[in-house]
Amino acid sequence: MAQEETGSDAQPSAFEAHTPARIAELVETSGVGKAHLPALKILLLAVLAGAFISFGAMVFTVTVTGSDLGLGPTRLLGGLAFSLGLVLVVVGGAELFTGNSLMVMAWVDGKIGISALARNWGLVYLGNLAGAVATAFIAWRAGVLEIGGGAVLETASRIALGKFELSFEQAFWRGLLCNVLVCLAVWLCVAARSVPGKILAILFPISAFVAIGLEHSIANMYFLPLAAFAGVAEATIAAIAGNILPVTLGNMVGGGGFVAFIYWMIYRRP
Repeated sequence: MAQEETGSDAQPSAFEAHTPARIAELVETSGVGKAHLPALKILLLAVLAGAFISFGAMVFTVTVTGSDLGLGPTRLLGGLAFSLGLVLVVVGGAELFTGNSLMVMAWVDGKIGISALARNWGLVYLGNLAGAVATAFIAWRAGVLEIGGGAVLETASRIALGKFELSFEQAFWRGLLCNVLVCLAVWLCVAARSVPGKILAILFPISAFVAIGLEHSIANMYFLPLAAFAGVAEATIAAIAGNILPVTLGNMVGGGGFVAFIYWMIYRRP
């Protein structure tokens, strides 16, 4: 058992995980801390997170291009590549809107107010958007889409078009399921005591959501503007907003309702 859970003076092993009850306590404490960060610090950390997730999306696009492994194995491999984004967020330190859905636990427990929650989410969302769009622009100008004689451009275009074809309802439910897995990845990271443990905790949930084809609002802030920069006719502002809005709503419900609130009911409810 971990030191803080037994009162023992022995140092816990890096291979020992926190118990679920302890994870809930740590997540709630983290939510309180996030709510009181200065605005500039939140924004800068959020810009980093938008860029980090975009790096994962960038590597995903290159990884799945030209693959002959078949649908499932290709998407699973792409998911492992995409996991880079959350690894950078968690280990490097950044503020990610989807992961911050877990702050709902601190809110329902009365540790932070709704205004503090909305302030954090609003600033983080704007920062993530800025970081993702800026990274998409730089990737476009750097010629990343020209890799493989334009093969990466073809893949990026297919990714964006597939997202535009989703109905509002499909995008919402895919966003919900996506952020259940993303927040569970963050939850498992809190359980881990070492950097390798945190990375391993990220790989399986994130690879799963990518392989299934679920929708992540911040990743889409990279994928869809990138298609617009590349000249994909369907990538209009209205089409981009028409995808990101329901995905964002789904992400909020999935992470805040199906992970944070449920775990609060189990471990933190008086």
